[in-house]
Amino acid sequence: MKNYKFGLDTFGDVTVDSEGKLQSAAQTIRDIVEQAKLADDLGIYGINIGEHHRPDFAVSAPDTVLAGIATVTKNILLGTGVTVLSSEDPVRVFQ
Repeated sequence: MKNYKFGLDTFGDVTVDSEGKLQSAAQTIRDIVEQAKLADDLGIYGINIGEHHRPDFAVSAPDTVLAGIATVTKNILLGTGVTVLSSEDPVRVFQ
């Protein structure tokens, strides 16, 4: 029998609330942290946060969101899903 590992990934898509209004980027990021905490509690293997630079995505700095997730999780593997090298220092990304 194979050992399967399940993970999650997100760019932090800005969604709408129950009234159809766009949520703030701050609320979207808080939701991502809560989702990661729940995933950790459920035993999900990992979560990757992708970087995006458009107004309909809340995460432009995945490492900052991952740092927030690290404060509320214990076992889940954290990673960056996408890093836009043209907007980052390649040496820092390598490190």
